[in-house]
Amino acid sequence: MGFNILLVDDSSVMRSMIKKTLKLSGIPIGVLLEGSNGKEGIELLHSNWIDLVITDINMPVMDGEEMLELMKQDPGLKDVPVLIVSTEGSESRIERLLQKGARFLRKPFTPEMLRDAIYNMLGVEGYGEGEDSL
Repeated sequence: MGFNILLVDDSSVMRSMIKKTLKLSGIPIGVLLEGSNGKEGIELLHSNWIDLVITDINMPVMDGEEMLELMKQDPGLKDVPVLIVSTEGSESRIERLLQKGARFLRKPFTPEMLRDAIYNMLGVEGYGEGEDSL
């Protein structure tokens, strides 16, 4: 049984690249849903069981930070892990997102980096087995 993942990014090209990276990473995926902004992401979260949200920060309508804030205020969504993947360079903004409970992965990233971040967030045992630990 795989993980139900919500992917939120305004770029359809980036969503396709992340989907491909997820498949290459070997993560077992149940359902993979997509939204093009935070508003769509919130709507999909309210109508589907999601194990993990992967989102960009900068999007029209509602950005990733606003979506994260709404999730943290909603008792039904506040515990859903959020991984932000972005080229964001503002350290103060990244720190704010981390304080709100999100994890951050800077683009570009490898399938292994994405896999390890997701397994770590979801508490999956044995991720990175056979590889040297830092």
